[in-house]
Amino acid sequence: MSIQQLLLCLSLGVACVSAKPTEKKDRVHHEAQLSDKVHDDAQSFDYDHDAFLGADEAKTFDQLTPEESKERLGVIVDKIDTDKDGFVTEGELKAWIKKAQKKYVYDSVERQWQEFDLNQDGFISWDEYRNVTYGTYLDDPDPDDGFNYKQMMVRDERRFKMADKDGDLTATKEEFTAFLHPEEYDYMKDIVVQETMEDIDKNGDGFIDLEEYIGDMYSHDGDTDEPEWVKTEREQFVEFRDKNRDGKMDKEETKDWILPSDYDHAEAEARHLVYESDQNKDGKLTKEEIVDNFWIITRNIFATETVISGYE
Repeated sequence: MSIQQLLLCLSLGVACVSAKPTEKKDRVHHEAQLSDKVHDDAQSFDYDHDAFLGADEAKTFDQLTPEESKERLGVIVDKIDTDKDGFVTEGELKAWIKKAQKKYVYDSVERQWQEFDLNQDGFISWDEYRNVTYGTYLDDPDPDDGFNYKQMMVRDERRFKMADKDGDLTATKEEFTAFLHPEEYDYMKDIVVQETMEDIDKNGDGFIDLEEYIGDMYSHDGDTDEPEWVKTEREQFVEFRDKNRDGKMDKEETKDWILPSDYDHAEAEARHLVYESDQNKDGKLTKEEIVDNFWIITRNIFATETVISGYE
C-alpha cells in the first residue's frame, strides 16, 4: 500500500476499495470472523480449529502427526496462560481467540513497521511517522491532487497522541496498531466516532442529519432515481439510527451506528471450548485437559470415532 493510499484510508476511516457511485460506502466496523466454516460439531470441528489456532496456524496443524500436534498444542497453551498459574480461564481463552481473530491487523502493522521505524530502535516516534508520511507533501503548499495534507497531518497527530498511552510521542508496536486500526481498541473508539462525524457533518453543527448521512454513502451524479438500498438507508436512519427522533445523529447515536455492540463470537467460542474440555467442571482448563481433548480443536487425525477411541 502506498503512502497516499494509507493517508486516504486513515482520513476516511473505511477500507480502501474502488467503488462505483451507486455502490454503498460502509462506515460500520464489523468484527472479523473467527472462521468461514460452519459451526456444527456434529459434522466437524473445523470452526473450533480455526477459531482457536487462527486459519494459517490451523493449516499447519493439518500437516502434523498426532504426537507433533499435541506437542505444539502444549506450547500454545503455555502462551494462552498469561498469568502462568497452570490454568486457562475462559477470559484467557477469549483473549487468545480475539488475538487470532485480529491476526490480519497485526500482519498489516508488521508489513509497515520497517518503513516507519527509521532508526530501528523498536519504536515509531511521531516525527518518524510524520517525516515518512508527509515529508514530501508538506514541501508543496498547493498540491494538485485535491488533498489538504496539513489538515490531514493535524488529524493524524491527534490520533497518534490518543494511541500513545504514556504520552511520550513514541509508539510501541501495540500503540502503533491502535493508531492504524483504532476501531479494534476500546480506548480509541471515541476518536473513531469523532473522525467519522467530522467527515460527514458538512454544515459543522456537530450532528449528522439525514442528507449528510445519505450523502456520505451515495452520490446522485445526475441520477433522478435512487437505488433501492438508498431508500432503505433513509428508512434505517429515521427508524433506527436517530433514536431520539430529533432528525439528526449525535455522538452516541453515531457510535451505535458505526461501532455496534454485536454478538461476541470470541466469548461464545471460549465458553464453548471450556464447556467441552473441562473434565472436572471447575470452570477452567489445565494443559492436560486441553491436550486430552484436542480433537475438538485439531481435526486432522480424529476424523472418525474409531480413531478418536484409539487415542483416549
